[in-house]
Amino acid sequence: MSGHLRFPQHAESRNQQHLYNIVIREKERSKESKTMSGNNKISTLRGLVIFLYRFFILRRWCHRNPKQKYQKCPSHGLHQAHDLSPHTLVFNVEGALLKSNSLFPYFMVVAFEAGGVIRSLFLFILYPFICLMSYEMGLKTMVMVSFFGVKKESFRAGKSVLPKYFLEDVGFEMFEVLKRGGKRIGVSDLPQVMIDGFLKDNLEIEVVVGREMKMAGGYYLGIMEAKQKRELAFDKLVQEERESSGHVIGITSFHSSSHRSLFSQFCQEIYFVRNSDKKSWESLPRDQYPKPLIFHDGRLAIKPTPLNTLILFMWAPYAAVLAAARIVVGLNLPYSVANPFLAFCGIHLTLTVSNQDGLVSSDRNKGCLFVCNHRTLLDPLYISYALRKKNIKAVTYSLSRLSELLAPIKTVRMTRDRVTDGQAMERLLSQGDLVVCPEGTTCREPYLLRFSPLFSEVSDVIVPVAIDSHVSFFYGTTASGLKAFDPIFFLLNPFPSYTVQLLDPISGGHKSTCREPDNGKAKFEVANHVQHTIGNALGFECTNLTRRDKYLILAGNNGVVNKK
Repeated sequence: MSGHLRFPQHAESRNQQHLYNIVIREKERSKESKTMSGNNKISTLRGLVIFLYRFFILRRWCHRNPKQKYQKCPSHGLHQAHDLSPHTLVFNVEGALLKSNSLFPYFMVVAFEAGGVIRSLFLFILYPFICLMSYEMGLKTMVMVSFFGVKKESFRAGKSVLPKYFLEDVGFEMFEVLKRGGKRIGVSDLPQVMIDGFLKDNLEIEVVVGREMKMAGGYYLGIMEAKQKRELAFDKLVQEERESSGHVIGITSFHSSSHRSLFSQFCQEIYFVRNSDKKSWESLPRDQYPKPLIFHDGRLAIKPTPLNTLILFMWAPYAAVLAAARIVVGLNLPYSVANPFLAFCGIHLTLTVSNQDGLVSSDRNKGCLFVCNHRTLLDPLYISYALRKKNIKAVTYSLSRLSELLAPIKTVRMTRDRVTDGQAMERLLSQGDLVVCPEGTTCREPYLLRFSPLFSEVSDVIVPVAIDSHVSFFYGTTASGLKAFDPIFFLLNPFPSYTVQLLDPISGGHKSTCREPDNGKAKFEVANHVQHTIGNALGFECTNLTRRDKYLILAGNNGVVNKK
């Protein structure tokens, strides 16, 4: 009886367990169906977004010009083209011509040269925040910091300073492509005043389309005009080129969406440049420059990348102390003590003498005339250090009052009057040895300017002196800045170096027993012969350019200051 009563309970529990399993399975199937339904909805939504993107965006972008051709690497595709001279090449400057992707160094140059140390320090402090901004916002920030309050008339960095840094950043492969094109149009997001001189004067680009700057009262406000204004000018240019040449080829960066959209509206054929392509490019060699870079201005000798700028600001306190110590020791201590100390402080001086007997004038009543090329204002001083003579005198064409007062050797200003200057040089020669720089101004690059022939008329013995100097951080010369700071900036470098070569003497206009009988030469022939002798010793190229040419290019004047 008891077993009969337990059997139904066992069967009932088993049925309940079976029903429970069925319910669990149904719930799992319901969850799976809901998940699959959700996934289907997501995939359907994703497909709808892709469809809309392809239909409304890609279709609209690609069919703006149905004849367009798109290529990835211009260094391959354009080099395979046989003749590009009938075509107009439109290229993006910072995206397709320059190797570097960072615009910070160029704005740092503008901030330092046009605004000073405090402005450049402020720009450097803002650099980490600029990296977090969008491209357009970061560009506007750098423009504001670099240009705000700068006077338009005094701003010459675009023509005298920046071309050197731009030329060093030009990709050789892209430059070869542009040389083969017909008319070239450069398009840039940078202000027009920064790139116009570099592209037109140095690369001989016919048309430059940059962004204009807003001004008030002759001063830059640090704000650029809207992009629409540049696009309208670009549209007008391209339409004219289409009518004349018929085929416009665009070259831009693959990563620049704004230029890619702009070029696609007007160019029949577009080539894209990737960042990986730029890494394999070579820098444009100096001998391939369309015009030789003979003159450039500015104090910075190093490209102010973020890392280099950090090094410069970290070096500044030590440089000030070191420069002060070098000046005090060099001006007050005798050569026997000063030379070892200056060598210990990092200044390298190399002296080479070709003929020791030629350092004495044949006329006992006159000193020896040393004729040297002009690298910095310290040239006569280093000749004095090399020869260990403090009684050497120097004649200069431009010397600040401060440098004249601090100079340990006697300096005499030239009046630019041939008769007066000739008499002054003869008087100084009667008192001892004399150093003259007939170029009349300094030249940083490996070129020699035209030599003034006045020195060939005042002495029977001329000793050519080949001088070269090297710096790493700062240039010790300037055309538009304060010349009183030229020696200081040279001494701010950690390891400045000077090379002095005393060459074989050459006869002037009087009878002499020197090795080369130049007695029958005219004064201009003697000057040219001395110039070529120094040029061959240094490996420099001789030119017919003068001091006037230099100052017209760099400072916009003839290099003469009228006294009130």
